[in-house]
Amino acid sequence: MTSYPIGAYCWYNNDIANKDTYGALYNWYAVNDVRHLCPTGWHIPSYNEWGTFINYLGGLTLVDGKLKESGTTHWINPNLDATNSSGFTALPGGRRDYHGAFFVGLGREAYFWSSTSANNGSAAYYFILYNDNNIGHMFEPSISTNWYSDQLNFGISIRCVKD
Repeated sequence: MTSYPIGAYCWYNNDIANKDTYGALYNWYAVNDVRHLCPTGWHIPSYNEWGTFINYLGGLTLVDGKLKESGTTHWINPNLDATNSSGFTALPGGRRDYHGAFFVGLGREAYFWSSTSANNGSAAYYFILYNDNNIGHMFEPSISTNWYSDQLNFGISIRCVKD
């Protein structure tokens, strides 16, 4: 990936063998690209759409187990409270840092962009960890100081939702 404001993607560790299981890791410029990552009739959910989905499942606390693939085929132990009762089947595809120098989290972490820009230099995303049962989320100063932000060049996963 590049640090220029253009859409880009890669496979974890730049290894195409990770494609079929974990899919691509995209920078936010690809999420926001006018060519669209999702097929016609689908889109990358906004921050508010993610929030609606998470609230439907019971809120930020104790929700990620409902999203994670159960077992330890892809997630490392303990894959806390993973039931996948929502059918979302989140897989721990990890992420690529914003410089493109290293990858982290395969087997331990799942990250998902939203289509919402949080501020200049960051955008909203959610993350799920193997050893936690709360879903983490991105920087939004008007909501809480517990939010996180990262550079738009991070490589993380996406999910498309039906329009």
